Amino acid sequence: MNSRKFSASALAVLLCGTAMPVVAQDSAPEGGLDQILVTAERREQNLQDVPVSATVLSGEQLTQRGVVTLNDIQQVAPSIAINTFNRSTYINIRGVGIAQSAPTSNPGVAYYIDGQLIPHEQFIGHSFYDIGTIEVLRGPQGTLSGQNSTGGAIYVRSPAPQFDTTSFGGDFTVGNYNRYRAVLTANIGAENVALRLAYVHDERDSFTDNIAANAQSQPGNMNLDAVRANLALQTSDGRGTINLRGEWFDMQSDNNAVKRRGDTVSTDPFEIQEDALSFLNQRGYRLSAEVNYEMSDSVGARALVSFQDGYTRDQTDGDRTATAVGVPANLPTSGANTRTFPGRVSIGDTVFETFIAEFNLLSLGTGPLQWVVGAFMLDEDVPVTLLRDNRNTTDFVVSNSDIIAEAVNTSYSVFGQANYFLNDNLEVLVGGRYSWDKQVYTRFAVPGPPVALPLTSAATSEKLTGKLGLNYHFDNNGMVYVSASRGYKAGGVNLTPNTPDFLPEQNTVYEAGFKTEILDRHLRLNGAVFMSEYEDIQLSSLVGGLPVTQNALAGESIGAELEATAQFGGFQANFGVGYLDATFSNSACISDTNLPGTDVGCPTNLRFVPEGATLPFSPEWTINAGVQYTFMLGNVDVTPRVQWSHLSSQIATPFPSANTIVPGRDLFDARITFDLGESYKLEAFANNITNKTYIASQIQNSSSADGGIIYGAPRTIGLRVKVEFGG
Repeated sequence: MNSRKFSASALAVLLCGTAMPVVAQDSAPEGGLDQILVTAERREQNLQDVPVSATVLSGEQLTQRGVVTLNDIQQVAPSIAINTFNRSTYINIRGVGIAQSAPTSNPGVAYYIDGQLIPHEQFIGHSFYDIGTIEVLRGPQGTLSGQNSTGGAIYVRSPAPQFDTTSFGGDFTVGNYNRYRAVLTANIGAENVALRLAYVHDERDSFTDNIAANAQSQPGNMNLDAVRANLALQTSDGRGTINLRGEWFDMQSDNNAVKRRGDTVSTDPFEIQEDALSFLNQRGYRLSAEVNYEMSDSVGARALVSFQDGYTRDQTDGDRTATAVGVPANLPTSGANTRTFPGRVSIGDTVFETFIAEFNLLSLGTGPLQWVVGAFMLDEDVPVTLLRDNRNTTDFVVSNSDIIAEAVNTSYSVFGQANYFLNDNLEVLVGGRYSWDKQVYTRFAVPGPPVALPLTSAATSEKLTGKLGLNYHFDNNGMVYVSASRGYKAGGVNLTPNTPDFLPEQNTVYEAGFKTEILDRHLRLNGAVFMSEYEDIQLSSLVGGLPVTQNALAGESIGAELEATAQFGGFQANFGVGYLDATFSNSACISDTNLPGTDVGCPTNLRFVPEGATLPFSPEWTINAGVQYTFMLGNVDVTPRVQWSHLSSQIATPFPSANTIVPGRDLFDARITFDLGESYKLEAFANNITNKTYIASQIQNSSSADGGIIYGAPRTIGLRVKVEFGG
């Protein structure tokens, strides 16, 4: 039997995070595509043999395509929509993920950094530097990815430390809007020990001007410092490795630049008027230890423990004006007075203290059966303090509306997956995961009618998820596959006393796909079609000014994806397209943050969502394309590149309106790179070269601040220099 195929069958296990692969590339046919290989536990597997719809990009490819932040991923991978709201980054894949967070909610796309699950959306964007690879897996990953993966998973991996190698690097960018970015790296390696260090400093002025005469801040200004270390050790016999990782980040900004809806002072999208001191500061650290060991020639073990601590402190001009008046001292700071005198300042503190552990046993070798079993646990405390000063408008003085609460989340699961070749070509896959989740939520202070405090509530949920698949591998490279997979996101407790808990949501997807390389490996084509059944969708809203998560609705969708990569000598092109038709499969009455009211046939303060309405964050088309050509100019390799991305319109809530629609957009970027030899590269770039004005995110009203519009970056230009020594 074909051992190449048997070893490839284990790659689905590795891609889903049960081992930490190192990405390499073998020699390509002359002028053709490199074959992307993943090596772990002494095995190499071709990504083209993996039965999953995925976009996998190396760090160099990310650089070529101008991907600098996590938000940029939606411009190079189909079927993904990323929106930034206040403290958080929301990722939706095929219309599934998260629409708006509450203190007790979780994302539906599992996000990993170097094997560590990052369970909350507030802290997933601070580690996007010195990238080795990124993998965007579409569809539920309910077997090998924990904790929540109804929409998919994203795996970010930094470059692995290299043994017997010493090297240093620098990557420096300057641009308009006072953009300065520096990434410094070092690798110091001996025979059995190696250390990789990476540091980033990234700062930029806001694209938006705060034109208020009494402005105290410029929302949109940002400054990030972060450092990461990875100490790798290997046993002298090569059977075991240990990775000790540490990371620290400190991001300080003047908060988001949010354009007030109905601004009567300026119609310029990049002008706002805010009189309050505004800031958003996020800092934290992550520590992890990972051990991989070959217990025998046929069985390997992996263990990982991770400690994560993240802290957010932010202050917001709640009325987003420089003129609104706070509630006078002689009036109550609630009820009609907050509408008559809407001026206010809000401040929030959120802490995430998380412990994660995972253990795996997995098969080694090249037999027809490949398997993995494991266990996962998460234990975390999330204290939240949200305070609102309704009397002052320029700075927070004293709170007269308190939300103080703490969530304790625990998650346990056991899982396993087996891949078996019935013959040289036909492979079956069976996987399952059983999860137990519990949330204990204590409110110490809550606005509204008096209740006995502290008030503690608990919600528990459990679910069996997994995957069944049948894969046919062609003798001449390539495959077709069919699968059914299910992912799950735990339920939880609502902040408002006497409000029902929200239920778990689940997503079941039926998928068929193909992967192939033709023209002597000069053209790679991968595609998939799918149908999704999305149940008990968790939707966040406001009821009486307080956050509530509700799940009265279900959804269904059909879609398709196609990705193509071509290389003929110095010519290279890429194309990706995703189509999605995602709608609610039932009708229901739910609350509407923007326009509270009562629709005919609905209970008080609820509005009607009809069957067939579009799911939030489900653009019909996501398209990206790029072309580049490398030629010699003397002794210098010159590579000009142009690229285009299209994102169809989407809505931020189930209720289409001027407050929720994010119109479609087309963006064009260009860059030219000069490769001056082994050590130096110089690049000039222009992003959004047509200077298109577009809405990047529609922010909904929250308990602390009014909603508004975040506009995407205008034309940005700059120069980038990359230097490398040693290695």
